[in-house]
Amino acid sequence: MSEDIKKIGQIFKEKRSEMNLSIKEVENATSIQSSNLEAIERGEVGKFLSSVYAIGFMKQYANFLGLDGEKILQDHPDVFRLPAENHEFDYGIGTLEVRGSHGGGVKWFPNLLWIAASAAALFLAYLFAKKIGVL
Repeated sequence: MSEDIKKIGQIFKEKRSEMNLSIKEVENATSIQSSNLEAIERGEVGKFLSSVYAIGFMKQYANFLGLDGEKILQDHPDVFRLPAENHEFDYGIGTLEVRGSHGGGVKWFPNLLWIAASAAALFLAYLFAKKIGVL
């Protein structure tokens, strides 16, 4: 299986060389980090955080090089069946905490000052308009 990945990576590398492109140029054009591009070319797709990233980056890279990314995936389905990742998390999903004051951290005093200043400005505008005869 790893030999197939390396062959695919070699195809990418050869095509990039044919097009006279550097890794940096491909990175700028595709927004895929150069370390990820190099991992694809070396056939080290197991270094990605998830197989989804590996597949997505390889499709994008293949399309950029003018290769058929879908065909590569179809021709080598076992290559992209990476073992399931088991990530340990120290926190749970959906454990948003409200810290601090009862209002969930809302700073009420500055808001109160803005409201008071706005009310004062409206009142002064009313008095000014009344004085010059607009109202």
